[in-house]
Amino acid sequence: MDSARDEHPWNHEGVSTPTPASNAKPRVSARLAAIAESATLAVDAKAKALKAAGRPVIGFGAGEPDFPTPDYIVQAAVEAAQDPATHRYSPAKGLPALREAIAAKTLRDSGYEVSADNILVTNGGKQAVYQAFAAIVDPGDEVLLPAPYWTTYPEAIALAGGRTVEVFAGADQDYLVTVDQLEAARTERTKVLLFCSPSNPTGAVYSPEQTAEIGRWALEHGIWVITDEIYEHLVYDDAAFTPVVRAVPELAETSIVLNGVAKTFAMTGWRVGWMIGPSDVIKAATNLQSHLTSNVANVSQRAALAAVSGDLSAVSDMRAAFDRRRRTMIEMLEAIDGVQVPTPKGAFYAYPSVEGVLARTIAGRTPTTSAELAEIILEEAEVAVVPGEAFGPSGFLRLSYALSDEDLAEGVGRIQKLLAR
Repeated sequence: MDSARDEHPWNHEGVSTPTPASNAKPRVSARLAAIAESATLAVDAKAKALKAAGRPVIGFGAGEPDFPTPDYIVQAAVEAAQDPATHRYSPAKGLPALREAIAAKTLRDSGYEVSADNILVTNGGKQAVYQAFAAIVDPGDEVLLPAPYWTTYPEAIALAGGRTVEVFAGADQDYLVTVDQLEAARTERTKVLLFCSPSNPTGAVYSPEQTAEIGRWALEHGIWVITDEIYEHLVYDDAAFTPVVRAVPELAETSIVLNGVAKTFAMTGWRVGWMIGPSDVIKAATNLQSHLTSNVANVSQRAALAAVSGDLSAVSDMRAAFDRRRRTMIEMLEAIDGVQVPTPKGAFYAYPSVEGVLARTIAGRTPTTSAELAEIILEEAEVAVVPGEAFGPSGFLRLSYALSDEDLAEGVGRIQKLLAR
């Protein structure tokens, strides 16, 4: 009986057991099989799993504010949930009131006018990133990607059929690429430049002059600019957020602006982002979204409406806390022999070079890559950091300072003790 049951194409739990075939095709498409898991989410998940198992792990991996969403935004969501109008489908492009509010917010914060018709509300910033590349990149097109870069960019480029061309700027350049570097990487197949300032993962911020120079270079060579501005309000010291379309207004017809409420308003879980671009690009992306996800959840859109329509006082309070933590983290990291840390001027990340630590014996082990070093730090110090391999070349670590002052000091202190052995 058992052998007969085992031979049946359905096992005893009712699950189909595939029969091997010599001409069987791959079960997963090559396109999706080539996608790597988000390294930052993987590190965060591992840290949370270890904490759930009772380990006193401190995680520097997640790129999200540790503050609750401001009360007035939550209250708007509560009221929206009670409104029957939110219980039905809404336009795939986004609630008209929210798109109008985003247009007004763009004028207020970025200093230039856009039409609500040129705005598409997306399910978080990641969907905006994916749809931006999908809208303008064809197979074989090259995308210039300044490195270190956010881990999702190359995956979105590959899904669109494009080819990533990395342009690396190290700690000696404060992680800021130059026009000369971009020009050296440009070919006849170059179609797009990804521009992110303030930067994830480095916290680097391009000056107004640097932004304008890069924008003029892109305009001169007919290169599209996809500009990720999600950290626009998180800048420190003498740094200033400079929208590339304001710096070079002529780029409006060949630029796509990506943004959202996640980082500014501590709304990572609400999943509301947007893209702003020329009419034909927004129409194409809207058509894609109409089949992919339809509208963003209406309750989240109503919450986002309250966020972008309100003042920035809550944001100012969060930025002050991030600034304090930034200073503490940089001071503590700089005290570690072999670690070089350009001072981040934006976002909430530090990106130290640890090349001076590699090949040093640590807790009986000798790491040769930042991935190996991150593993040692997790196992020996119970601190989770993201290795540079997730963002480009090895030799770096990313630490988010979007966590409590106490955890930050304890976590970096553990790293100090480990690397001082």
